[in-house]
Amino acid sequence: MLGKGASFTRTLGFRLGMLLSIAILPIGMISILQTLHLSREAERSSEIAIQGRTAAAAAGERALLQGAIGTADALGSSVLTLLGDPAACSEMMRDFVQRSATFVYAGFTDTTGRNACSSADGVVDLGNSPHFLQFMREPGTLITASANGRASGQSVVIVSQPLYREQDLLGYVAVSLSHDLLRSTHATAYWSDGARILTFNSAGQSLVGDFESDNDPAAILPKGMTLDALIPLTDTTFSGISNSGEQRVFSVVAVVPDLVYALGSWSPQLTGIAGLTVSRLAAVLFPVALWAVSLAVAYFAVYRLVLRHVRELRSQMRRFALGNRDAPPPILEGAPGEIRDVSETFHNMARILIRDEAAMEEVVAEKTVLLKEVHHRVKNNLQLIASIINMQGRMIDDTDAKRVLRSVQDRVASLATIYKNLYQAEHLDSVEADRLIRDIIGQMSTATVVNDQSIQIDTQLDPLVLLPDQAVPLTLLTTEAFTNALKYAGKAEGQERAWVRVQLRVDDEGNAVLTIENSLGQPLNSLEGTGLGSQLIEAFAMQLDTETEVTATDDVFTLHMRFTPDTHHSLREPEERRVVLTSAAREGAQH
Repeated sequence: MLGKGASFTRTLGFRLGMLLSIAILPIGMISILQTLHLSREAERSSEIAIQGRTAAAAAGERALLQGAIGTADALGSSVLTLLGDPAACSEMMRDFVQRSATFVYAGFTDTTGRNACSSADGVVDLGNSPHFLQFMREPGTLITASANGRASGQSVVIVSQPLYREQDLLGYVAVSLSHDLLRSTHATAYWSDGARILTFNSAGQSLVGDFESDNDPAAILPKGMTLDALIPLTDTTFSGISNSGEQRVFSVVAVVPDLVYALGSWSPQLTGIAGLTVSRLAAVLFPVALWAVSLAVAYFAVYRLVLRHVRELRSQMRRFALGNRDAPPPILEGAPGEIRDVSETFHNMARILIRDEAAMEEVVAEKTVLLKEVHHRVKNNLQLIASIINMQGRMIDDTDAKRVLRSVQDRVASLATIYKNLYQAEHLDSVEADRLIRDIIGQMSTATVVNDQSIQIDTQLDPLVLLPDQAVPLTLLTTEAFTNALKYAGKAEGQERAWVRVQLRVDDEGNAVLTIENSLGQPLNSLEGTGLGSQLIEAFAMQLDTETEVTATDDVFTLHMRFTPDTHHSLREPEERRVVLTSAAREGAQH
């Protein structure tokens, strides 16, 4: 797998894609950065706009609450002058509430919780009310909500201011605003079914809100957060999941600093932030799409202009290298000029090679015919000489002369057989030595009879291809040795017939080994000979750059020879030769 991957990285298409990717990368990065920057700016503008819309929606409520705080301060001065006359103080409070269309209650509560000066009838004990208890824990300006006010009996928001005489805390002056009045001040132009607003105090108590049901603000709050946890997020905008499971955009602004805050809950579609998410995604997808389209167009262009012509030219070269040379490959007419020039050059080169190879084949064929004719004529002349010797032998009565002439005739016949194999061979530069030796042994064994009894001849000849320079001396040496074996073969004691064995093999080291054995009917020292055969054997062995080894026992005579064959231009080498193309015959390639 690694090799295939490395091969793929060397292709023109891959390298072009890498270079094009590097070229497009800066443009893509700039596009992404600019789009993200614009998206962040747009998001920031949207957040500021949402905060402004939330603040604008609570503007009416802010005015009422700030007015209530100022009113409580102003009433405190009057209370100090009328504190000794509770009836007059209460009458003043009732007159104030009747003249005001804003407040539903006004009164003074002392530090014991008694409400003797108020717009309500009678004295009201507020000692256990949540507002009084919270004020006593932290005296100061306080804004709370009550679903059923003790004094007014209505759903109100209570705004109180502490009342001091010099350094002594006397109590607090409180005024109440109805929830309906405060809710009606929400700017309806900023709201729809996808928007909600909720005001709450610094203690995390909800004051006024646009609730869908049961006056429960929990549904519009961010999931897992309480109102007091939102106070640190003042003047911020964030997205999240509400307790109702909706994706919302939340904004927190201060209505009355450090006292009252407003939470705006918005649908993402109303704020435009949902579109910003899509724009961020597009900021990444657009450069990626541009890169993919550029690669596709570039690869298609390179394939149409370069790759398909290069592949066709490669196929032509492969077919030509594998021997398909009936005609020069066609020129790629539709290719670009540079590739067409290469194709035309290859076409001309192939045409010249085909022409030169045809001329060389004609010359080689002519020389082969002439050489075979020479071998054929030499064979005929040798056979003619052998026939003349045979005729001369018939005219001589001397037995020794007949034997000498027969020996010469056998040698000449062996040479004739060699040249017969040479001109019949398909390749003149190599000879099948095993076949040549088999023919000579067959020719000599059929014409030889010793003591009117046939001799058993066994041969074991392994295939061996040699150059003529080695095949000729090997064959002549085998002829002499075989002739001697036939001449001196005798029936050993206990055997029915005399025998001769000829073995030609190739050992594990690649050396050729020739072994000729014959049986002996009488001791070797009792046999007489001229010694000419032994001299010829030694001479032929020298031509093969080796020596013969002779061993003899009472029953067997053995001649053994080992030499190194020269098969560099042998007949069987092309069968094992592999064709390697310039593409290194890649795996999976088809030709």
